Amino acid sequence: MEYNEIIAALKSKLGDSPEENEKILKAEGEKFAHTGDYTALKAVGELLMENMPADRKEELQRLTYLDGMRLDEVYGKILKLINEKKNLEALPLAEKLYKKIMLDFAETETSKFVSLRNPFEDNLCQMLFKQEKNLSRTPFDFSAYITTYAYLLVETGANIDAIPILEKAISYNPVDVGPRFELAEIYKIIRNKKMVLQVTRDTLEIASSPVAIARCYANVGYTLVDSGEYEDAVVFYTASAMFAPNPAIPLELKHVADLKGSPVVKPSPQKVIDTMKKYDIEYGPNKRVIEIAAQLASYYIGKKDIPQALNALKLTYNLTLDEDVKKLILQMDPKAAMLRPKSE
Repeated sequence: MEYNEIIAALKSKLGDSPEENEKILKAEGEKFAHTGDYTALKAVGELLMENMPADRKEELQRLTYLDGMRLDEVYGKILKLINEKKNLEALPLAEKLYKKIMLDFAETETSKFVSLRNPFEDNLCQMLFKQEKNLSRTPFDFSAYITTYAYLLVETGANIDAIPILEKAISYNPVDVGPRFELAEIYKIIRNKKMVLQVTRDTLEIASSPVAIARCYANVGYTLVDSGEYEDAVVFYTASAMFAPNPAIPLELKHVADLKGSPVVKPSPQKVIDTMKKYDIEYGPNKRVIEIAAQLASYYIGKKDIPQALNALKLTYNLTLDEDVKKLILQMDPKAAMLRPKSE
């Protein structure tokens, strides 16, 4: 639905009692938070603001506005400047947004803010990162906002300064691969092989798509070329192409062939597994990630929530290529597209 249609649908559920309206809107907000529908969450936020007493409205505005603009609108302005190649103009605005988040949504001794975007991320985070503190959901995707600030720092030459910023982004969403990939890019730039490998291992623990896994392997391939370990680099580039074909990989393999002065040889499956183990990396997705996606699919099938069940089933299929899962997806949605073809 369009934004105005969502607003109209929400208003149709409201009555004359501000207290009851707040309960209804919060319940709707929780529902949209679980589906990752940020457009609908924005609509809920707008109606909550309208429904609030003046003193609470003022406090919410203080938390979610910066210089008269809602935080997501500020972020949209930053992205627009980046798209226009105006990074130097975007940087101070991104820094201001980052400082606002750090001030008003800081972790305390008893609570922590998180920017988990959907039920899968909620479950994956709980499984892999046990929290002793009370978790509160942020009103916007702060992990993405902070990662963009770090990106601008890197683009303007402040590579080392961006590292602690990215660690903050990860703290808001430990299962978001975005800030971890930016971190790997920095370590590639400064030629820190040890940290490229460590960040890659950490990212593979949470990677939930073939594209993310393929990028992890390609990052290792790049850093191994940089350190002159050409045969091992070929293994990781080959593994990357097996998970998600990318037109850059053949070019990288040609570059390796040029460097070593002889054609590259396609490694056997066993060679791939053995070489990866040498770097303490297991071939394929993290089994716990698959388990969580499959369990989530089963839960939503039991609830007869077909859209959420399909989301979880597609995650499961793309990580496993399990034909039984594919058949179940096609039973629910005969026109469903499988994102990951079987590699040759």
